[in-house]
Amino acid sequence: MQRNHLSRALFILVAATLGLTQLSAEVKFDQDPKHQLPKPDTKPANLKKPVKVFIMMGQSNMFGMGDISPADKKGTLEYFTKTEKKYPHLLNDAGAWTTRNDVRYVQVMENKGQMQMLHDEWLTVKGKTIGPEVQFGYIMGQLLDEPVLLIKSCIGNRGLGWDLLPPGSERYTVDGTTYAGYKDTPDKWVEGQPKKEVNWYAGKQYDDDMKNAKAILSEIGKHYPGAEKYEIAGFVWWQGHKDQSAVYASRYEQNLVNLIKALRKDYSAPDAKFVLAVGCGNPGRESFGLQIAQAQLAMNDAKKHPEFVGNVKCVESRDFWPAVEDSPNAKQGFHYFHNAGTYMEVGNALGWAMADLLKAGK
Repeated sequence: MQRNHLSRALFILVAATLGLTQLSAEVKFDQDPKHQLPKPDTKPANLKKPVKVFIMMGQSNMFGMGDISPADKKGTLEYFTKTEKKYPHLLNDAGAWTTRNDVRYVQVMENKGQMQMLHDEWLTVKGKTIGPEVQFGYIMGQLLDEPVLLIKSCIGNRGLGWDLLPPGSERYTVDGTTYAGYKDTPDKWVEGQPKKEVNWYAGKQYDDDMKNAKAILSEIGKHYPGAEKYEIAGFVWWQGHKDQSAVYASRYEQNLVNLIKALRKDYSAPDAKFVLAVGCGNPGRESFGLQIAQAQLAMNDAKKHPEFVGNVKCVESRDFWPAVEDSPNAKQGFHYFHNAGTYMEVGNALGWAMADLLKAGK
């Protein structure tokens, strides 16, 4: 039986939906507190089909800050899997991390003007930290018969209002200060006063992330061995912390709309789905964090953005805010205290949101 033809009964058994309680209007799923998927088999994907590519972007939480170890520390992935027996699909019978041989994971980052390769392997748990890619990729691999490639191209400490400002964004003025449009520098200036010198421009991180992801795609057979064709199936976005100021928070909704449209245009993928995690590395219930969360949630508002109905979906990260005493790093609330469970939960919600959009789009 093919993966994307699994029966409703099996879906009910394995689905982990965390608030996304259905994949379509017709098929509902029970919630599983362990978010259990079947353990992956060792079978490769069918390379006669184009690779389904998902491009993951944002800032440090998308980059991945959930601690993997040690096993005796609450909040690490090893603690969740080995002590709490959660996410059993991540461990094989010998207690080692499982691998999806149908999902490739590539992570790249711009570093001093060059692309740095951080991951290029079959999807598994590897390194010191995880992001949402682990659970997201396991869900995509389980649901899709096609080969899957995750390309994560991002770096931390970047704002949508400046570093990631998408093409087409125009400069604007607030209280006598002009703020940069795409490729303008510096970030802001007052007319008639000297501009400060900045070795950066609005949208440079967008351009870097785009360039690096396209470099991977230009050698698809190298990064997904044996592949010859691909299609951009979707974009995954988790960002917002750096935009917590009066001006940038007020522009976040507009910038996010521009970002979605720019990505689809720049990758020649007008039908690619877009999912995003609401929240910006804090509880996001007040002040600028709340304003950004509301701007993100507006993407789900059919009256405000009817063009996004059925192709854009938001999921919450604020619901997965961990207890500091159950987390590895009490000093980094903006990284969810490095709690690996948060990154698994967000990846889970993003994965099922993408599944919902892909199914609806067929």
